[in-house]
Amino acid sequence: MARIIGRKKETEELIRLYNRVEAQLVTVHGRRRVGKTFLIRETFKDRFAFHHTGLSPIELKGNNLLDAQLKAFLSSLNEYGDKHDTRPADWVEAFKWLKELLCTKPRNERQVVFIDEMPWLDTPRSNFVTAFEHFWNSWASGQDNIMLIACGSASGWIQDHLIDSPGGFYGRSNSNIHLSPFTLNETEQLLSYNDVQLSRYDIAELYMAVGGIPYYLNLAVPGDSVAQTIDRLFFARKSKLSDEFNRLFNSIFVKAETSKEVIRVLASRHAGFSRDEILQKTGISPGKEISRLLRALEAADFIELYQPFGNDKRHLCYRLIDPFCWFWLQQVEGKMREEHYWQNHQNQPGLNSWRGIAFEEICLLHSYQIKSALGVGQVASNQSNWSISGDEGTKGHQVDLIIDRADRVVNMCEMKCYNDDFEVSSDYARTIRSRMNAIKEHVSRRASIQPTLVTTFGLKAGPNAGVFANTITLDDLFE
Repeated sequence: MARIIGRKKETEELIRLYNRVEAQLVTVHGRRRVGKTFLIRETFKDRFAFHHTGLSPIELKGNNLLDAQLKAFLSSLNEYGDKHDTRPADWVEAFKWLKELLCTKPRNERQVVFIDEMPWLDTPRSNFVTAFEHFWNSWASGQDNIMLIACGSASGWIQDHLIDSPGGFYGRSNSNIHLSPFTLNETEQLLSYNDVQLSRYDIAELYMAVGGIPYYLNLAVPGDSVAQTIDRLFFARKSKLSDEFNRLFNSIFVKAETSKEVIRVLASRHAGFSRDEILQKTGISPGKEISRLLRALEAADFIELYQPFGNDKRHLCYRLIDPFCWFWLQQVEGKMREEHYWQNHQNQPGLNSWRGIAFEEICLLHSYQIKSALGVGQVASNQSNWSISGDEGTKGHQVDLIIDRADRVVNMCEMKCYNDDFEVSSDYARTIRSRMNAIKEHVSRRASIQPTLVTTFGLKAGPNAGVFANTITLDDLFE
């Protein structure tokens, strides 16, 4: 029997809403493959009064989209007891039939209506949103036994049409559940549940390649090393994820090529780019289209908007935070399909360099765990990276993560992916002190700056080890 890993807060919220004696409109969204459908199915088992999943636009390939979606909706209606034998004329009629079907169910029982991949139903000129608004506002919202769950991977669509809609759905959603990728801790739990036994170092490397996406993690099999798993998923002939990057964006975004172009630009620099720089590098015109796209990418956990250290809120940047996209663009795309590529190139400088950057990404995704290990998990703070360009008279500096805390402490975090305890050389110690002095110019004179090492195994004792006030290890990131 399947077991839900993590997701305790989300499961409790769904059950709480189920037990309310009033109509509930619930939105569940998150990146494709993150486990939305599994969560809902496992929470409610066979308690659906109606369940329908939209047809993938990738499979339909633009042919008679509305007709195909309405025929599939009729099939789902029939499965739950509807007797019509021809498809609805339009979405207004489709929801009229759904209303009639639900009216045949016991009035004193909770009726869970689950519409999965709802954004896929909104095909061009289908008027789906208008029909759904009418169904909810004119009837379903007045039925205290109805719980309607609208789910989708196109988080931007969910945000625009259901959560932040200025139209008929404004303020109608009772709860918005955003499903994020797994943490390292949840990843370890899932792999263990599947009898995949890996060291935490290897789990971290697998996470660097596929992120905390349950679907990808479930493809790991007992007995394989992490290198064998990566080869099987990405580099072998007919590999499981051979076209996943394209499918990922084609299934979520109407303008998939534009979204991939933005992702490629952001993958070219670890610290990301400002909105204006993205426009300049992609050639996209400024306006609502790019704003909507960036918001959708952010809602789906591909990118994040942050304020670089030392800058004000007028100088924000976007950066890529999805490990799968990082790995695909840096290590997979354009590479020849060599059957045992990852196993045969383990110690090449290029892969070691990638591991260093990918480890930094993992640390940034687990900044809360870093704060918790420092004992300041509940202290308000701002997290960002920092870089300053050098010139002929001034040395440039780059800091992977700065935690600027409300208790007047600034943790200057250095990330080091190393296969043993990390040893601080004299030159590196001087670099750390130089960065501390540079940061002092950007913080309050009352603030204390604490160099903090985040590394895989630990800090090796030595004459220069004292340059770091704190050491965080991989084990801390798994907490």
